[in-house]
Amino acid sequence: MPNDVNKTLSPKDVNEFINLIKNSTEPIKIQVKISANAKKNSIETEGDRIKLRISKPAVEGRANKEIIDFLSDILNLPKNNIKILSGEKSSFKMLLIIPKTLQ
Repeated sequence: MPNDVNKTLSPKDVNEFINLIKNSTEPIKIQVKISANAKKNSIETEGDRIKLRISKPAVEGRANKEIIDFLSDILNLPKNNIKILSGEKSSFKMLLIIPKTLQ
């Protein structure tokens, strides 16, 4: 994985987010807003940011683990291809997503 991840994603909708990641040939950084303890997991856009509603509570890293599990399923990526770079204890997180093309 390259050390200089310069591509930061600001998708306008969920389909664009998914397509950009699936078609990317380099790692992507993306800032997401998290709403923990939701009724169910979901993904949506909020302005130029991705918002994730996560069913797990933000206790003892459960929501962070669920973020990775949920995105792994949606993007059809291994869990170790999704990393939380910053914001582990915040509702705003910077994620690093490594597309399948780099495996």
